[in-house]
Amino acid sequence: MDTSSLRELLEDVKNGRIVPEAAAEKIKRLTFHDLGFAKVDIHRSLRQGFPEVIYCAGKTTEQVVSIISVLAGNHKNILATRANRSIFESVRTVLPMAYFHEIPGLISIQTEKPEPVGSILIVCAGTSDLPVAEEAAVTAEIMGNRVERLYDAGVAGIHRLLLNEDKLNSARVIIVVAGMEGALASVVGGLVDKPVIAVPTSVGYGASFHGLAALLSMLNSCANGVTVVNIDNGFGAGYAASLINKINETA
Repeated sequence: MDTSSLRELLEDVKNGRIVPEAAAEKIKRLTFHDLGFAKVDIHRSLRQGFPEVIYCAGKTTEQVVSIISVLAGNHKNILATRANRSIFESVRTVLPMAYFHEIPGLISIQTEKPEPVGSILIVCAGTSDLPVAEEAAVTAEIMGNRVERLYDAGVAGIHRLLLNEDKLNSARVIIVVAGMEGALASVVGGLVDKPVIAVPTSVGYGASFHGLAALLSMLNSCANGVTVVNIDNGFGAGYAASLINKINETA
């Protein structure tokens, strides 16, 4: 249940379409659903504006299917990250409306598509960074944001970025995804007057230390307004960008 569903329930009580006892029973079940191996938080959308997101890595296929089934019974839009096609095929047998985003390995269910708001720009350094960039993009899109993509615009060919000044200036929030030395975040941060969320990726040769070099570079950025999420955490960047974008929308 989300805020709009709760408002509808209260309106039903007000107009006599449902008795208070039945409404109270529904609200009482909003805390969590105990599956034994997981306590599914079906109250999170009311607190945070979006349902609990399933992290599939480390879970069995049966566990993912059970969790996503509970969430789908209580919410209109669902997201599961770090999934694979095998997990998706099992989910689809139970929830045929599920969709698999191949590049980032995301499963989404979207039965309600509100008009997207604001503008989040995803700037990706190279093609090898696409899985993380698309994780950020799809996360932001399913949360109701307008998303633009500017891909393969790394510092080795900086003109590819500079030729898109209009996109940089029109965005409310910018997510920069880069591996190797992670310099792209500082470059973008020095060009714009808006929040920049930097995502280091594990892309790179040995001395990149699986993304640690990019992470440290981004954390030490001399450009103002750059914040950093964890290595390969496109989901976290997309979620944070959505919260910032929605604040701007309602301000």
